[in-house]
Amino acid sequence: MLVAGIDVGAKNVHAVLLRDGVPIARVVVASGFDHEGSAGRGLDEAAALAGVRKEDIDRVAATGAGRKALVFAADQPTEIAADARGAFALFPPARTVIDVGADEARAIRLGPGGKVVDFAINEKCAAGAGAFVEAMSRALEMSLEEFARVSLDSTEVIPMNAQCTVFAESEVVSLIHANTPPADIARAVHDAMAGRVSTVVRRIGIEDPVVLGGGTALNAGFVKSLSCALGGVAIQVLGEAPYLGAHGAALIAWDAAQGA
Repeated sequence: MLVAGIDVGAKNVHAVLLRDGVPIARVVVASGFDHEGSAGRGLDEAAALAGVRKEDIDRVAATGAGRKALVFAADQPTEIAADARGAFALFPPARTVIDVGADEARAIRLGPGGKVVDFAINEKCAAGAGAFVEAMSRALEMSLEEFARVSLDSTEVIPMNAQCTVFAESEVVSLIHANTPPADIARAVHDAMAGRVSTVVRRIGIEDPVVLGGGTALNAGFVKSLSCALGGVAIQVLGEAPYLGAHGAALIAWDAAQGA
């Protein structure tokens, strides 16, 4: 049995192929304005990577902001359902799941068996998601990788009060003009974002173990700031973190196919 999970986000489409419940391909492509076309391209690339035909895929599940555009998806689970299913499969002890993508942050509390007990989502604001860090790294003329790395060398805590990406960028420029070390600016950006994400997490209550998915989970500077913002809690970064939603969607397709 061959199934696929697609996570259609604001910036990227992630696709995961499972054969008999086991991942055989993972790909990411840009979302663009045509979500259905981007998802189809993602499936094409995943199928080619796995050495199968797209026509051989038995069932597709789509999640993410653009899931409704995918008329070929038999299942369209919410981001919460997909994240919960994926996190429980990747790390069964998980009780608090955090997913920080380009435009949204979500927190989910799981009970026994991976059942969703509670969840919270941040308001649509880039200052609480990965797009915020991308914008600030551009202001410092750094790649995301360099921005994340240098923040770990920071020795000073600098509060960043701006609650909007536009004003935060102005604040970063002011810090640059004040000859503030780039490491301290990068840390301030991560701390500000982590503060907003931690507010979302605290709305559902923090229960160990805490796991983190989404593309921002690959940013070690943000992970460190988020741990501090949550009171020093240990954070388990999920393997293949950017594919959390797509992996969960694929498992939901697999569950549905098994029951069909």
